[in-house]
Amino acid sequence: MEQFLNDNVKSIQISGIRQFFQMIQSEKDLISLTIGQPDFPTPKHIKEAAKRAIDQNVTAYTENAGMFPLRKAAANFLSQKYGIHYQPESEVIVTIGATQGIDLALRTILHSGDEVLLPGPIYPGYEPLVRLAGGVPVYMDTRRTYFKVTAEMIEKHVTEQTRCLILTYPSNPTGVSYSKEELKKLAEVLRRKNIFVLADEIYSELTYEANHTSIANFLPEQTIVINGLSKSHSMTGWRIGFAFAREWLAKEMLKVHQYNVTCASSVSQMAALEALTVGMDDPVDMRMEYRKRRDYVYKRLVNMGFETIMPDGAFYFFVKIPESFQMSSLDYCLMLVKKYRVSVVPGSTFSKYGEGYFRLSFAQSMEQLAEGLDRLERSMKYSSF
Repeated sequence: MEQFLNDNVKSIQISGIRQFFQMIQSEKDLISLTIGQPDFPTPKHIKEAAKRAIDQNVTAYTENAGMFPLRKAAANFLSQKYGIHYQPESEVIVTIGATQGIDLALRTILHSGDEVLLPGPIYPGYEPLVRLAGGVPVYMDTRRTYFKVTAEMIEKHVTEQTRCLILTYPSNPTGVSYSKEELKKLAEVLRRKNIFVLADEIYSELTYEANHTSIANFLPEQTIVINGLSKSHSMTGWRIGFAFAREWLAKEMLKVHQYNVTCASSVSQMAALEALTVGMDDPVDMRMEYRKRRDYVYKRLVNMGFETIMPDGAFYFFVKIPESFQMSSLDYCLMLVKKYRVSVVPGSTFSKYGEGYFRLSFAQSMEQLAEGLDRLERSMKYSSF
């Protein structure tokens, strides 16, 4: 019966990050600098709001698009923080994490054979969703432009089949983001094309040099904004995200959402409402701590002789592996695990344009970071094995 399975499903693979974790899961005494989620607990007042929801029996289905007070709070959050405006009645959908928002957006806008532009290196979760929706991923090499998409790059890769650009910033795995001027230039070229922009802005509250700017400010009709609470409020397991789009588009996306998941968890939605109202500024303290860690890690890496870019946001460094090691990113990362008991993620996980790099997460305590970097520093004393 295997031959009757969906070819799109059979063509995709388990995330390279998960594959790497499976390879090293039996290793002992590791310092892990791989984790892609905040190391802070969900704020106490948010957890209390969830408990109250359970005690008050807020456990039934909600509207398909989510509780209206939460949609209103989400729209208000984007308006106050980033100056972009959506109608909570018709332009906001509460999703089961940002990933489900990305999935329903792609399934709404793509026809079979449509091309989707992806900046490489990029988080590995996008390509499989493009393929499952019948789309064709087209990678753009951003290594020579400091891991940023440029207007010239878009012009070079656009064809008659191009339907969408995925723009994720601050970026996982590189930590880079975009200035207002950079986004304006992208919007100018995209405005002349019939191309949707899927803007994954899940790390928007974790920026260190400048406040986040959404490309929706410059391209509102063509942009689908994806955001959520996983990173900003340390709520990865609560699975609450948001999709924002103009009404004519959101109403079609809601059809997919309705038949896919019905609605997000009512208890998680109540926790999210608390986060976006009482806890609007909860990310501030976490952001300050991440920035302190970022500055510490950057100084250590540079002093060791690594080549990397100071991240604008998120909690990752994308680090070039010294050529003296003469090994693939996978072999290099396995060597670090076996010989030095420290784990980072192979750059090849993030498309072929990530080969030769590794991702290091600083979503760890300063003590863990210091020990992990000490072990990494010891590895730099040798260049061949």
